[in-house]
Amino acid sequence: MAIDEARPETVDNATDNVTGDASDGSSVSARSAPKRYPVAPGERVNVRSGPGTGYRVVRVLPYDARVQINCQKPGERITGPYGTTTIWDCIANGEYVSDAYVKTGSNGYVTVRCS
Repeated sequence: MAIDEARPETVDNATDNVTGDASDGSSVSARSAPKRYPVAPGERVNVRSGPGTGYRVVRVLPYDARVQINCQKPGERITGPYGTTTIWDCIANGEYVSDAYVKTGSNGYVTVRCS
């Protein structure tokens, strides 16, 4: 596919993503960066080893963190800035945060369920 010379391709060196414009004016991407969701502003959210407050805290997210959600699973019901939910987001191997603290734009699952 040729890229219009009037619209040069750009390379995002941080993620090696190549983007440009298709001949119909739409954007094209060779590889998309993983989606990252913002954690509630002004909150330092506990990251737990499982989907509930009974699991140990493995770390605390900094203010204004953004997280990649690898998968989601049901767990303890939590109320937070984005409502009440039983959905927990797996942000790394063995690391979970309540979806009530992550702005996904949905009240339901936004990715696959964890096995």
